[in-house]
Amino acid sequence: MTTATASSFRFRERSALGGFWPAYGFTVFYLSVIVLIPLTALVLRPWELGVAGVWNVVSSERVVAALRLSFGAAALAAAINAVFGGILAWVLVRYDFPGKRLIDALVDLPFALPTAVAGIALAAIYAPNGTVGALLAPYDIRIAYTPLGVMVALIFIGLPFVVRAVQPVLEDLSADVEEAAATLGASRCRTITQVVFPAVAPSLLTGFSLAFARAVGEYGSVIFIAGNLPLVSEIAPLLIVIKLEEFDYAGAAAIGLAMLTLSFVLLFALNVAHRLLSRPGMA
Repeated sequence: MTTATASSFRFRERSALGGFWPAYGFTVFYLSVIVLIPLTALVLRPWELGVAGVWNVVSSERVVAALRLSFGAAALAAAINAVFGGILAWVLVRYDFPGKRLIDALVDLPFALPTAVAGIALAAIYAPNGTVGALLAPYDIRIAYTPLGVMVALIFIGLPFVVRAVQPVLEDLSADVEEAAATLGASRCRTITQVVFPAVAPSLLTGFSLAFARAVGEYGSVIFIAGNLPLVSEIAPLLIVIKLEEFDYAGAAAIGLAMLTLSFVLLFALNVAHRLLSRPGMA
């Protein structure tokens, strides 16, 4: 029996259901139509400008500032969500308290709320004459129409990704493990850092990756609170829309290609880190 035949036999032996090739063909076709073909068009379109033209677009001061804000604010927002989203997931799993079901339902609200509505609500709250903004104005603290407002909006839309990624892992992590660590003399801090955190670290990184990916391309909830000042609070997706309104499709595609490349590199690095954390003994 040849190696290929033996491998095929082992595959059929492992699979309880047939139809691998039709399923594989459908998967490739679906991904090609929905993902690969549009991304290929995005990669090819900017080169109408030539190499120098693409470089001039993506290296302009305005585009660099917008990319820095989009990726920097997305990373900071995802990191904040990783901390407080993990704490929120812990509270929802480990404790029973009045209103728990309501809070658990509210976590998913950013999923259901239209992003433009979320942006208008945040701008109304954090504007200088808003509920929160008016309290901060005497201290010369401005949130709306600043980069800080961008980060607030990204925290809002990214929180559910972290909570929902960590929550199932905490539910599967028995409290007996924590009690065993306490019985062996471990302090509460040591139990969290050496018992709980290694178990939830991969899911926490997954939530961070999802929140980051969602925040990088966010548009609707940001433009209302950002102020959209060039070189200050203007995000990259808004620049793409501006290019499209000017019928500069190649320029818009060039900015999109820059975002795609940066996102791919960062998400690939996060995926590698997730695989390392998921290995036994690595967390």
